[in-house]
Order: sequence, then structure tokens, then C-alpha cells
Amino acid sequence: MKTVYHAANSRGGSHQGWLKSKHTFSFGDYYHPERVGFGALKVLNDDTVEGGQGFGDHSHANMEIVSIPLSGQLKHSDSMGNHGLIQTGDIQVMSAGTGVVHSEMNGDAERPVKFLQIWIVPNQKNVTPRYQQVSLVALLQRNEFNQVLSPNPEDAGVWIHQQAWFNVGEFDKGITKTYALHQPDNGAYVFVISGSLVINGHTLSPRDGLGICDTRYFTMDVLDNAQVLVMDVPMFRDSP
Repeated sequence: MKTVYHAANSRGGSHQGWLKSKHTFSFGDYYHPERVGFGALKVLNDDTVEGGQGFGDHSHANMEIVSIPLSGQLKHSDSMGNHGLIQTGDIQVMSAGTGVVHSEMNGDAERPVKFLQIWIVPNQKNVTPRYQQVSLVALLQRNEFNQVLSPNPEDAGVWIHQQAWFNVGEFDKGITKTYALHQPDNGAYVFVISGSLVINGHTLSPRDGLGICDTRYFTMDVLDNAQVLVMDVPMFRDSP
């Protein structure tokens, strides 16, 4: 097993008044030569947007873009004709493919919204752009890894153009759980949203991340009630 540890306070970031953003990997004006992604996982941004503010119209292509609100709500609009609110407890994905223009605004005029923005490199280029949004509330079981994203359209949750699986879970103090990776060449990036846990001797606190590869599974011991996101991704991008 190989691991790479990213402490929360080692992340890059940008502050623009209305936006506070922490970047686990190189993004925008933040560049770190040892942090250009983890396999197919290229962006993991931890964003807080003030009330009534947000990201105006901008374009993307050939990227799988996943948004997970942690508190508050996002107001989404795109060139495919999708409009609406993404609530806490939802997951949203856009396959940008040949190109899409969209905006993400805080859906509340006063309270901030906090969300994770995640980019995955696809295994197909120039696909027809698509949008999907799913409520996860009915899918989540406590003290379990709950699959919320996969390559399979028939699975619960959302799907993307990549051999990747996301699992989220809320775990009680004292719980020990083992996660099995889906493919031999995949790695897992574990992001602790809240609480604390131990994996392979690494103690992880809120917003810490641990990349794990060259193994088929890992075991975590929960030190304090924890909310965890596991991103199971190819370590080498599939050729389009």
C-alpha cells in the first residue's frame, strides 16, 4: 500500500470576498508540482460562497464535474436548458463533453453555501453534454460506505464517463470499516468532511485527505463521529 497525505492546512486557496475556496490539487492561480491530481481525480475544491453571490456563466469541455452541497443550496443554470436548486443531500454531475456553459450561484440571498466541486477526467472525449441531479437522502445508511456515483447508469446515484466510484458515509465513534476498491488499478482518495479517523497509521481530521493506491482495500478506525467521502478512481487515465 502506498499513501499520500494532504493536511487541511496545506491546501492552496483563493479568497475573493464573496468566495473562500480551498484547493487540494493545483487549480487556478494555485500550482503545486506534487499536487496535480490523484489519478483521474484532478480537482477537489472546498468552496464557501456568500449569500447572493456565485460563479456566473463560464464554459467547460471534456470533464466530468461533480458538485456536492454540504450546507445551503446552489442555484444551477446551463446551456442545456437545466435550471434549479441543488440542496444539501443532493449530488450533481455534468458531463461537459463537447462543451457546456453554466452558472452556479448561491440560492440564498443571505446565508452562505458550502459545497465540494470535484473534477474527474473522462475516459471518452467529445461526448454529448449531459446533466444529472439525484437526492441521496434515501440512499444513505449510517456506518456504511454508500455508493453515490459510478460508471453505470443503472446504479443508484449518478453516473459518469469513467471507471470511478464515489462513496459517502457517516460513521460513529469506535466503528471500524473496510473498503474494497472496485478495480486492481484504481486508487482511493479519502476526504474527511468532519470528525476524525485513522487509516494505515495516518490520523485524519476535518478536511484532511489521504490518497491510497497499490492495494485492493483499506481499513479505517473512526476516532470521532465522522463524515467521509471516498473517491475510487483509475490511477492512469483511460485513453479516449
